[in-house]
Amino acid sequence: MHEVALMGDILDLIKNDAEKRNIKRVSKVELVVGELSNALPDALEMAFDIFKSRNIEMLQKDAELIIIKEEAKAKCVLCGLEYHPSQHVAVCPECNFPSGELTAGETLKVKSYQGE
Repeated sequence: MHEVALMGDILDLIKNDAEKRNIKRVSKVELVVGELSNALPDALEMAFDIFKSRNIEMLQKDAELIIIKEEAKAKCVLCGLEYHPSQHVAVCPECNFPSGELTAGETLKVKSYQGE
């Protein structure tokens, strides 16, 4: 499960930024996870709980993870139709051509974090 490694990297990024801002303990993390990002929200939550249970110094015991799910969206470069793709190679439901350009859904980013 690569989500444990992803969460470790995310927490490292937060830790580095928090140190610059003189934030000692993080109480809340908000992530944006795209439907086609290859990261499973449930697995990210489990990984966050694993790091929390290991008493990582920067996370408060009751630290909270909020995951904002980003729906996948594509736009056909031929006919202009905007639609919900089911995979990375987006086939337009209108003209049935694999010309869809993904416009949303691949994001995996820290939206914000809070601490003291």
